[in-house]
Amino acid sequence: MGVLVGPYAIVDSGAIIGAGTRIWHFAHVREGAVIGEKVVVGKGVYVDHHVEVGEGSKLENFVSVFHGVTIGRKVFVGPHATFTNDLYPRAEGEWETCETVVEDGASIGANATIVCGVRIGSYAMVGAGAVVTKDVPPHVLVLGVPARPRGFVCYCGHPLGRGVLVGDEVLLKCPKCGREVRVPKELYSLVLKEEL
Repeated sequence: MGVLVGPYAIVDSGAIIGAGTRIWHFAHVREGAVIGEKVVVGKGVYVDHHVEVGEGSKLENFVSVFHGVTIGRKVFVGPHATFTNDLYPRAEGEWETCETVVEDGASIGANATIVCGVRIGSYAMVGAGAVVTKDVPPHVLVLGVPARPRGFVCYCGHPLGRGVLVGDEVLLKCPKCGREVRVPKELYSLVLKEEL
């Protein structure tokens, strides 16, 4: 299975592209970037040098992923989302890269901004237009500016309702696919502002 590179896309020498990956029109993948197998790099996407993108992920049109970002497997990044990489930007002087990690299965909505230095947990969901300034735990839904926890989501992306206390964890069952998600009791109470 080959790699498809669309018209006017640029893949710099030294970039590593996995089999079955599709890089669409006007995208730019810099030297040292590592793109896994079966990744979709949409139209106009910019992947900076030494960025890593895991297998099966989708970077939709006009996403910007700058140096210092690591994206896990099967991550969805919606159109026009961007990742920053400098906490104190100025036109003059040196700058320091600040690392950002997006764990496997997470989803980031269109036009979201991920301020550098955060970790977005596995299967977490960032709503469209949100500005993420703090870590997002696994399976947590965040919305708004700044992004705040608003609930929990399943592996399949659907919202999870109320949970049942099981020891130190809360068990949530997806009404769509039936899968179960366990979250720490403290996290459940913090996100939903309710005691069990």
